Amino acid sequence: MPMKSMATKSMPTRSAPTLARRLARAGAALALAACALPGAGAAVPVTGVRMEFVPPAPGSYALHRIMKAPDGVVLASDGKAHRLRNFVTGKVTLFSFIYTYCTDAKGCPLAYATLHTLKKEIESDRAMHGKVRFVSMSFDPEYDTPPMMGSYGGKDGRDDRGLRWHFLTSPSRAHLRPMLDGFGQDVSVAAEQSAGQRVPTLQHMLKVYLIDSRGQVREIYSTSFLQPNVLMNDIKSLLMEAAAARK
Repeated sequence: MPMKSMATKSMPTRSAPTLARRLARAGAALALAACALPGAGAAVPVTGVRMEFVPPAPGSYALHRIMKAPDGVVLASDGKAHRLRNFVTGKVTLFSFIYTYCTDAKGCPLAYATLHTLKKEIESDRAMHGKVRFVSMSFDPEYDTPPMMGSYGGKDGRDDRGLRWHFLTSPSRAHLRPMLDGFGQDVSVAAEQSAGQRVPTLQHMLKVYLIDSRGQVREIYSTSFLQPNVLMNDIKSLLMEAAAARK
């Protein structure tokens, strides 16, 4: 599957962007939708390219095991330390690495907007309640502290109406690196000139990981296939697989 999006953004001096700004940045990358914004009192139209195919029906195809999700020490938005394995086992999980100051419309904001849309769909399906979680983890533990991740997640990180969305960071870059390597997620730190000063930047390729309840990565999405209906059908396929295995 092609990986197409390279995000290159500089370190900010402001707080984490609001949901409205994140969805607006992703506007060119999603199918038409009206996303109600918590606290904003308005809807933001999110428009973008059409998919060139109709996703196959859930359960009509196989999602092969790619690799085991790695483990490591992570920090929740309340500052408490946990093992990553607690966030990638027990439920079907959509996991992605992000950083709060990314402004690439085909990078982190696209991932956030897609998951935000999908979260609403899952919340409206009671049969899926309690079986799925989302996890967004920062590339930059030095800037994206637990309070920053909590602010970035906002209402999505506090709601528990059938699906929990966790916004995590790590204690240090040394703790983060083995987890990045375990997922095969590349990221590099460079520097660029801004207002006469050298400013650190992050470069990464957008990836969202579908992980089954046993902690096995079953799909990796890039920009081209990061569509709510594709993700929904794949999640349902894993839930159907798990239900069949229990019989």
